[in-house]
Amino acid sequence: MTVRELTAKMHDFVADKGWYSASSRRPQTPRNLAISLSLEAAEVLEHFQWSEAYDPQALASELADVTLYLLQLADVCEIDLEQAVLDKLARNVGRSWTGLESETTDDDA
Repeated sequence: MTVRELTAKMHDFVADKGWYSASSRRPQTPRNLAISLSLEAAEVLEHFQWSEAYDPQALASELADVTLYLLQLADVCEIDLEQAVLDKLARNVGRSWTGLESETTDDDA
């Protein structure tokens, strides 16, 4: 399944829940989606908080949450996530990560 197909499935789910409605208690704004993405990413960290042992199924569920919010945020902000990833990979090819000092700016990270 492609990123576009996953995004469409995500939109179908959100629309079915009524979260795109103007009266939704969960407005799907870029700000709210970015916050939700960050919160879900923090939940990924919880799996590693006190040890390297983790439950693969629980971790997979959290990673799926992160992915769904990422797909939705990119789409709502009209960002072609597939192209953004390809562009970032192309930029990173020429980067060097030797030592603690970065040879690039923070914008490239």
